[in-house]
Amino acid sequence: MAELTLEPPDASGANAGRPQLDEDYLILSTIHSAKGQEWHAVYVLNLVDGCIPSDMATGKSTQIEEERRLLYVAMTRAKEHLYLIQPLRFFRTQQHRFGNGHVIAPRSRFLSDDIITLFTRSVASMPIAAGDTLAVQAPVSIDIGAQLRGMWS
Repeated sequence: MAELTLEPPDASGANAGRPQLDEDYLILSTIHSAKGQEWHAVYVLNLVDGCIPSDMATGKSTQIEEERRLLYVAMTRAKEHLYLIQPLRFFRTQQHRFGNGHVIAPRSRFLSDDIITLFTRSVASMPIAAGDTLAVQAPVSIDIGAQLRGMWS
């Protein structure tokens, strides 16, 4: 976390020196703050209806077009690599600790089937062979709380 730079970039990094060439760092930014910036790799998160476009900006066609322009800004910040992240589902809040209640996340309406074919698609949990059928690899479970408690013991 010490190497994270939170946006706006000029406010949080104003007192920092120039990064070293071999130093890894991450810049977290909003789309609005990214205007005029460029990076080698850009990750656009939550490309689902309700996030991009925002569910609060779908009342008028002018609002939808503004959201489309914002996505364009986000996508054009990448010099070399662009990653568009679409979660397959969102887990509901306020459920049992090991609850599995979730809602399906529909892909953003701005990414039509015609456009999607231009991208390389990958899925986080890759299918693995299980006999004659394909099974989905179980997600890895990490007890972060136990790891943190171990650090302070």
